[in-house]
Amino acid sequence: MPLSILTSRAICFAAVLLIGGSASAVDPIAEKAKLLCATCHGAQGIPINKTTPVIWGQDEGYLYLQLRDFKSGARKNDLMSPIAATLEKKDMLALAAYFKKLKWPNLQQPSAPPDVAKKAETAAASIGCRGCHLEHFQGDGTTARLAGQWREYLEATILAFRDRSRGNNPGMTNLMNATPAEDIAPLAEYLAGLQIDAYLGSGR
Repeated sequence: MPLSILTSRAICFAAVLLIGGSASAVDPIAEKAKLLCATCHGAQGIPINKTTPVIWGQDEGYLYLQLRDFKSGARKNDLMSPIAATLEKKDMLALAAYFKKLKWPNLQQPSAPPDVAKKAETAAASIGCRGCHLEHFQGDGTTARLAGQWREYLEATILAFRDRSRGNNPGMTNLMNATPAEDIAPLAEYLAGLQIDAYLGSGR
């Protein structure tokens, strides 16, 4: 066989190896996310435990701040604190950016009935929730998306701010303590049932 043909075949074979290697290259952040986060937060973004929050599609700055606070001890959680302790700042930033790019899952939670929605809207307006969480409760930057989050997680979080067991946001503690106890469940139910992805860009 002529040398030129052998050379051409060798070049093609090398190219295949390079392309194949590139295609199968492992994203280290995706692997880290799978290893550290998928068991609790869900391999497809839907946590099995409804008191565990959705993090797929959550705001990047907010995710980073929560990881930072778990690491520092400003926010405490028996599962998250030891995980965050293993992370450096660059890991936290990379994980936050990774999860922000993923699609927020539809948890199939029903919309709140009109009477519940009205009560929740009144409560939200009285403490100015939209001032930080924006028009559709989609959050922005360092502020969490609330719309479509697990109802159980939302209610548990409100109660944790109220009793100060979650202490990494004193402003939220003050606002949640200004919310009448009877408005907490309606507020959580209303926010959980919001389906905003069709118009999420509005107000961002």
